[in-house]
Amino acid sequence: MAKNQPTQKGNPVKPVVRQTPTTVKSKSTNNNGSYFKSPSSDSTPIFDKTNYIILGIGALLIILGFILMSGGNTDPNVFNEKEIYSTQRITVAPITVIAGFIVIIFAILKKPSTAINDEL
Repeated sequence: MAKNQPTQKGNPVKPVVRQTPTTVKSKSTNNNGSYFKSPSSDSTPIFDKTNYIILGIGALLIILGFILMSGGNTDPNVFNEKEIYSTQRITVAPITVIAGFIVIIFAILKKPSTAINDEL
């Protein structure tokens, strides 16, 4: 086991920390801080009107799927097996929710049509 070294009383020695100068280079000259612009071009938005429409359709499909899963009897003492294990709740509703998520993924990955026209 190592012994502790005695400390000096009076003026303690402060360690010297060397700091290297850091420089940050900006990718664009116009830094307006917007998160909705693509990094390659400041004038082209990431999403187009069609992307937002497709996102809305996907969100509505997810909400519709959860509505199809919900429902049932209001009395907690009554167990209706046909109602709980119906085809609507077991197969149709989960397929609707998954279809909504797939539509949303498609809307996010779809390129806006204005960016394609500008590149040509």
